[in-house]
Amino acid sequence: MTESIRIVGQAPQHPVATIDYPRPDRLVQGQPQRLTYPYYDHPNMSCGVWTCEIGAWRIAFAPNKQEFFHVLAGRIRIQPDHGVSHTFSAGEAGVIPPNFTGVFEVLEPVRKYYVVVEVAPTVLERLA
Repeated sequence: MTESIRIVGQAPQHPVATIDYPRPDRLVQGQPQRLTYPYYDHPNMSCGVWTCEIGAWRIAFAPNKQEFFHVLAGRIRIQPDHGVSHTFSAGEAGVIPPNFTGVFEVLEPVRKYYVVVEVAPTVLERLA
């Protein structure tokens, strides 16, 4: 039996960007402008393109949230509170896991694809 692919929506050709900045209480360096171009939003998943200027801020992921990303241009460094930092350049990809805390630093203006997945708390309870 062959399964068919179900198309659930069509991404806009030119999504409208939302602009934001790191919260003052999380800011480490600079005042980088961040632009998010959402291509798909769902209650448990979102994906699109994200750009950011040079700067650094603290991040803290919820226990049910994780992000896959692929750097298209620029360079970033992700420094966990406990552990070794990782630097990603154009062509490289990574995952920020659930419960991650640390510093997200943009070393060169960056453009990346992102996919953020959130698992419902009831699913997490079944996995425990």
